[in-house]
Amino acid sequence: MKRLLSIELQKIWMNKASRILTLTYFVLLSFIALIAAIKFDIGPFKFHLAEMGIFNFPFIWHFNTYVAAWMKFFLAIVIVSMMANEYSYGTLKQNLIDGLSKKEFILSKFLTVVLFAFGSTVFVFIMSLLLGLSFSSYTEFGIIFSDLDYLLAFFVKLTGFFSFCLFLGILVKRSAFALGFLLVWSIIEAIIRGTLAFKIFPNSDTDEKITQFLPLESMSNLIVNPGPRLSVIKNIGTQMGIETEGNFNVDYTAVLIVLAWTFVFVYFSYKLLKNRDL
Repeated sequence: MKRLLSIELQKIWMNKASRILTLTYFVLLSFIALIAAIKFDIGPFKFHLAEMGIFNFPFIWHFNTYVAAWMKFFLAIVIVSMMANEYSYGTLKQNLIDGLSKKEFILSKFLTVVLFAFGSTVFVFIMSLLLGLSFSSYTEFGIIFSDLDYLLAFFVKLTGFFSFCLFLGILVKRSAFALGFLLVWSIIEAIIRGTLAFKIFPNSDTDEKITQFLPLESMSNLIVNPGPRLSVIKNIGTQMGIETEGNFNVDYTAVLIVLAWTFVFVYFSYKLLKNRDL
């Protein structure tokens, strides 16, 4: 496994675009810390995000993983390009000629996906811990390390999403078309959700029970929007008569669904490669 991972990392690092995108991704993740500096004082109105409790333990685990997940598209480009380059530069055929089996080839790609997801999770954990220790009103040991299942959900979400990107890269062979397919698929899921929610099941939650099995929707369900948990949002909602209560815990049903999709994407990536004439 170490040899396979080493081969893939060397390919990514030797490619200037992939190297820049990867570094940019982690730099952008660190920019979450800059949220603490956002402060507006307009007369009697004072707006300071850090003082609103977004960096309080354990809420910070929810908030930071939710925000960080939006930046996954930078690594998605790297994953898709990683496969496109194999076809463009002929390295896939050369690897197979040199003795690498198709199963080992797919495994090397999946190990890279897992490494990216794990590295992102560790990075967010360290950054969140430092921010929380600096700004949180609660620093008791038990509070600090509660709700860490958001990090698990973050890891599973990235692994599933990057596996989807890997599958699209093998299916389409061209990075631009693969990313375009990803966009089209997200639109298709949005149309399905809208049709079920407003046309077929307008007065029930049946649409949610069905759409939770869609790949991108299941990934989205892993970490829900943390905004309504903030006290300031709750107060505004109460004054406006808007219900802000809900279940914000990690849904382990969604975890199982995303893990199942991850297996499907990796399996069919292998089947595509195995049956394709290179």
